Amino acid sequence: MSLRSERRGDPLRDIARFVGGHWRRRAKATLLIVGMMILSTLAEIAVPYYAGRIIDAVAAGPQAPGAGRAALVALLVTIGLGILSVAFRHKAFRGLERLTIFVMSDVAQESFARVQRFSSDWHASNFAGSTVRKITRGIWALDTFSDTVLVALLPSAVVLVGTIVLMSTQWPAMGAVVLVGAIAYVATVVAMSSRWVAPRARLANKQDTAMGGLLADAIGCNAVVKAFGAEAREDARFAKLLDKWRLRTQGAWLRYSTTWSTQLAILVVLRAVVLGLALWLWWRGQASAGDIAYVLTAFLVVNGYLREVGMHLNNLRQSVNEMEELVAIMEAPIGVLDRPDARPIAIARGEIAFERVTFHYKGHDAPLFRDLDVRIRAGERVGLVGRSGSGKSTFVKLIQRLHDVEAGRIAIDGQDVAAATQASLRQQIAIVPQEPILFHRTLAENIAYAKPGARMEEIEAAARLANAHDFITRLPKGYGTHVGERGVKLSGGERQRVALARAFLADAPILILDEATSSLDSESERLIQEAMERLMAGRTAIVIAHRLSTVRTLDRILVFDRGRIVEEGPHATLLGLPDGAYRRLFEAQAEDMGRAA
Repeated sequence: MSLRSERRGDPLRDIARFVGGHWRRRAKATLLIVGMMILSTLAEIAVPYYAGRIIDAVAAGPQAPGAGRAALVALLVTIGLGILSVAFRHKAFRGLERLTIFVMSDVAQESFARVQRFSSDWHASNFAGSTVRKITRGIWALDTFSDTVLVALLPSAVVLVGTIVLMSTQWPAMGAVVLVGAIAYVATVVAMSSRWVAPRARLANKQDTAMGGLLADAIGCNAVVKAFGAEAREDARFAKLLDKWRLRTQGAWLRYSTTWSTQLAILVVLRAVVLGLALWLWWRGQASAGDIAYVLTAFLVVNGYLREVGMHLNNLRQSVNEMEELVAIMEAPIGVLDRPDARPIAIARGEIAFERVTFHYKGHDAPLFRDLDVRIRAGERVGLVGRSGSGKSTFVKLIQRLHDVEAGRIAIDGQDVAAATQASLRQQIAIVPQEPILFHRTLAENIAYAKPGARMEEIEAAARLANAHDFITRLPKGYGTHVGERGVKLSGGERQRVALARAFLADAPILILDEATSSLDSESERLIQEAMERLMAGRTAIVIAHRLSTVRTLDRILVFDRGRIVEEGPHATLLGLPDGAYRRLFEAQAEDMGRAA
């Protein structure tokens, strides 16, 4: 399942709800920041008023009764207000730093946890590099969003409202002019930002995400690039994508700059109107020199905040655009969820039963499995064979509950896997995939992934059982050797043996082997076959067989065809069926091998 390409509803409202939910978790800290910012801004609003009183005292002259005292008091109050404004704002900044870093950490942890729990289909449909880009870009945009709302827009709103109220008490016309001008300014900025800039910015972000995905894809497949001498081809592919990114990003930037110029033009007009009105009031004797100084100083403060409001609204819209994909990840359904009453499953024997199971892949017209009934006895070794797409891999995915069935149930030792916690179920099923994937960690850490806290002796014992100990000890750092991303520093056979060692250490009652020896050299194949035989002993084992020669010794073989089990039995029995499906597969493979030889 892929994320929605277009989010429904208002993105700003969705992002505000998302961030607000995290702020509410730390309500005390959030309220403290808001309170400190409001007090700091109120102190700043009062400064122009007392500056006007200083001008009035100076204009009256030093000989005027009380003028000197009035000027001194106004000066001291102005200094005190400045100190309080700085102190309150410093307290708010320190609180915001702490709040934001905790919220960013929470979002990073929760988004990582959510992505880890998405279905295997989701991961197959989404570039790892793009997902990383969405999360990291969204987390840093959250920092911008918090700063913009709490440090920039909140004080701007307080300054605007406070100044309009103060002016209106003395000159209603002045307050009305500033109010109408501010509303027109903010409305213009919001309209341009949301309806004109945001769509282009969203396109630029999508291109940025695609660029991250292409980089991760090409770098992760560098061995294939080198194998075909395709460096120049990949350069050209990236350059083509980069051209689209450049055009879309430049287009978004041009719209930002046009919006900024429009904002400045509106402020120039508003400044002319306010100054003209102030002079008219003075000419009519309704304002003193100090009043004019107050109006001028107050408007300069308001003008500064309004000018920045435009920038802050653009920043807010940009942060919303950059957080959209992160929030989409957080809102996307996980797919397979533990039931509210799910409990850990305890697997002792390892008997597996499919009971009238129906399963349907999304987007497919017909179900893959319909009323599938099959039972695998405890300790039985079963091979799954059939053409590609016949249902073998889906069969084992359903045992692990990587998908939920539509009807029927899958039971292990009589327990419905859908009623168990997924972690407890999968911890008791050891998997050796066809293409083992290793972490870019040490060999010891990769093997011990099956059993956290395993002692070194246990790790080495598992490696010996998997025929991996000898090649590991020949490496310069032995078990401390880092294997590279996805294990690229090891050969295919070495990776397989590390994966087998991991399965030995897990010591799970159920084992699933996606047999992958066909592409290995004969020595590696022999070592892996030996290890697989040891690993299957005493366990319920399911082997997805690609080379039918590997299933000859298994207890039973299930032959799949288009989601149905058309034949089952041991190798000799199935081979003896004239015109049987298994016999046709076996003979076709033998013929192919003969031609290859």
